[in-house]
Amino acid sequence: MRKNQSYEMQRAERRISAAASIAMCALTVAAQIAVTLLLAVFLRDKATIVYILLEWMGAIAAIRVYTRPGSPSFKLAWMCLLLAVPVAGILLFFFWGGTHQAKSLSLRKVPPIPEGGGLRRTSENNLAKLRRQSPAWGRLAGYLHKRGFLLYRETSAKYFGDGAAFFEDLIDHLARAEVYIFLEYYILAEGQLWDRIFGILKERAAHGVEVCVIFDDFGNLTRFSDETLQAMQNAGIEVQAFNPVHPYVNRIYFNCRDRRKIAVVDGHYAWTGGINLADEYANLIVRFGHWKDSGVRVEGEGAWGFAAQFIQMWKMMGRTFPNEEDYYRSRHHGPESRGWCQPFTDGPLNNPDNPVEDTYLQLISSAQRMLYITTPYYAVEESIQKALCIAADAGVDVRLLIPGVPDHHKFTYMVAETYWGELLAHGVKIYKYTPGFLHAKCVMADREAALIGSTNMDYRTFQLHYECGALFYHMPVIEELLEDLDQIMAVSAPYTLEDWNSRNVFRKMFASIFRLGAIWL
Repeated sequence: MRKNQSYEMQRAERRISAAASIAMCALTVAAQIAVTLLLAVFLRDKATIVYILLEWMGAIAAIRVYTRPGSPSFKLAWMCLLLAVPVAGILLFFFWGGTHQAKSLSLRKVPPIPEGGGLRRTSENNLAKLRRQSPAWGRLAGYLHKRGFLLYRETSAKYFGDGAAFFEDLIDHLARAEVYIFLEYYILAEGQLWDRIFGILKERAAHGVEVCVIFDDFGNLTRFSDETLQAMQNAGIEVQAFNPVHPYVNRIYFNCRDRRKIAVVDGHYAWTGGINLADEYANLIVRFGHWKDSGVRVEGEGAWGFAAQFIQMWKMMGRTFPNEEDYYRSRHHGPESRGWCQPFTDGPLNNPDNPVEDTYLQLISSAQRMLYITTPYYAVEESIQKALCIAADAGVDVRLLIPGVPDHHKFTYMVAETYWGELLAHGVKIYKYTPGFLHAKCVMADREAALIGSTNMDYRTFQLHYECGALFYHMPVIEELLEDLDQIMAVSAPYTLEDWNSRNVFRKMFASIFRLGAIWL
C-alpha cells in the first residue's frame, strides 16, 4: 500500500513537471514585458532611474557569473542575457543558471562504491603496463584513474554499428539474467521494442531476478505513460524517475538531465553507447531518414565499472538495495583479452571539473596519425575547436562525421555549421551521413584508443547532463569500430569549404545569433 502511494505521488509530480516548467518560462517573459510597459505607461518620469537600477542589478549578476569558474561560453551567454533583458535574465538565472542548481536535484551526496585494495592495485598495475606501451594513452587513463575510474584488463568488447543488432544482443542476455538487471536510460519509449523488453523483465522478476530501472523524467514525459509505469511496478520491477520536476518553484529545471545509457546483467555484461530504448533506434519507425547509431557490449571485469555507477546513482536518488554492494559483482572470471577497458561517467556535480570534455581534449591532442569522430551535435569550447585545428595542421588525418538529415533540433544544427568553416580551413575533413540521422557518439584515435558512449560534443554534455562512456585501449573492438566508420564514410557526402561558404545570407546571420545561445539549445 505504501509503495502504491509513493508511485501515485511520483505520477502526480510528473504531471506537475511539464506545466510548471513551461509556466515558469512564460512568467519570466511576461515579467520583462510587464516591467517595460509599467515604465513606459505609468512611471514615465522615473523610467530612466528604474531602468538604470534594473541594469545595475543585471550587471551585478553578470559580474557574479564572470568571476565564478566554468565554461567561458556559458558565462558569455548568461552575461548577454542578464544585460539585455535584466528582469527575465535575473529570474531565469536564479532558477536555471545558478551554481545551486546541480545540488538541488534531490540527489544525496553518496561516496563512490568502495573498491578493495586488491582491485585498486590491479588497476594501478594495468595503468603502469599501459603507460609503458603507450605513454599518451597512459596519461589519459591516469587522469581518469585519479578520478576514481578503474582500468580493467580481463574484459572483452563487442561493437554494434546497428541498433537492431544491439537490441537483439541485449534482449538475449536479459532473458538469461540470473541475479539482477540494471537499466538506466534517458528514453524508455513505448513500442515494439519496449513490449519485448518489458515481457522479459516481467518474466525475470517473477523468477526472483532483481530488476532496477532508472529513466529520465523529462525525456519520457510524452513517451512513457503512467499506465506503463504502473504495469512495471505491479510486475515487481523497481523504477525510479530521475529529476522529476517537483511542485516547488526553486527546483524547476530543464537542465541536469540523466542522458546515460547503461544496461548491466549480473555484473558480468554491460552495454553503453548512443542507443536509447525506443523503436527509432532500431529503425522500426522512421524518423529523420535512416537512424544510424552505435553501442558496445562489455564482458568481464569492465562491466563492474558500469554496475558501480548505477548503484551510486540509485543511492544518490535515495533508493536502497536489499544486498551489500559485493553481492552485485560478477560470479565469473573475466575472459582472456588484449588491451584495457575504462568505463567512466560525468555529471554537473563535478563542475567545473568535466572528465568528458577533458577526455575529448586528450584524445584529440594525443592523436598522431588519424582521428575519426562521430557526433550528432557540435557546439564546443574554443579549446576543443582549436585542438582539432592544431591536430589537422600537424598532419593528423582528422575526420568529423555528422548527420546529413538533422533531427528536430534544427537550430542546434545551424549552430554546428558555424564551427565547420574554421575546421575545413585547417584541413579537417567533414562527412555528412546522407541516408539520415547519425546519432552515434564515438572517437577513434590512431587505431589504438577509442571512446564509445552517450557523449555528444556540446555544452549540455560537457556542463549540464549526466553522461557515460567507455574508453578502450589496444583492444580488438577498435578495429570493429574503424570498419563501421569506413562504412559510414562510404555512404556519406564530403562537406567542403565551398558548401559552407554557399549558405544563404539569412542562414549565416541567424546561425551566428543562435550560436551565442548555444548553451540553451
